[in-house]
Amino acid sequence: MALLAVLGTVRAHAGCDDPPEAKVSWASCDKSRLNLSGDDLSGGDFTHADLSGGDLRKTKLAGAKLIEASLMRTRLDAADLSGADLTKAALDRTTFAGADMTGAILVKAELPRSNLAKATLVGADLTKAELNRAVLAEADLSRAILKDAYLMRADMHGAKFGGANFDGAMLDLADFRGSDLSQAVGLVQDQLAHTCGDGNTKLPSGIAAPAAWPCTLSDDD
Repeated sequence: MALLAVLGTVRAHAGCDDPPEAKVSWASCDKSRLNLSGDDLSGGDFTHADLSGGDLRKTKLAGAKLIEASLMRTRLDAADLSGADLTKAALDRTTFAGADMTGAILVKAELPRSNLAKATLVGADLTKAELNRAVLAEADLSRAILKDAYLMRADMHGAKFGGANFDGAMLDLADFRGSDLSQAVGLVQDQLAHTCGDGNTKLPSGIAAPAAWPCTLSDDD
């Protein structure tokens, strides 16, 4: 029985030495601090893998499985993560600036202080995701699911939210200056009470700008 257990472990990690390529299986592998910039890893399996601290700028990860993977402080600028599954992934202080995350699954993902400026998150599922102090400036979150997401102190100025679902989202001290929320759904007046907006913030019908708007936020807020 002990031998079978050892063989099972070897098989589980046999792919860790495989070269970076489409559909590679690096599940549970330690691939931290690697330069994989521009590589095609689309359709790969990185479940429970450690990719933290790496350079994955412009890397193709479309359809990849990154469930409970660690990508903390990883560079994913302009990467293709369309359709990728990042459920419960650790993405603290990760950079996704300009990344394509169309249809990505980020349920319960941890993204505090991550940079998603100008990222495309159309149709992405961010249910219960932690995005406190994340930067989503000028990002496209059209039809994104933000149900019960934690967006306190998130910078969302100039972002697009056409058809985005804010049901139960926590928005205290979030920055919506210049954002278009006119077609957002699930948004109620109380959620905006402690947010920041300005004259360029567009709100859904029936939602009024809080009395504190226009306002500014500082790092200490």
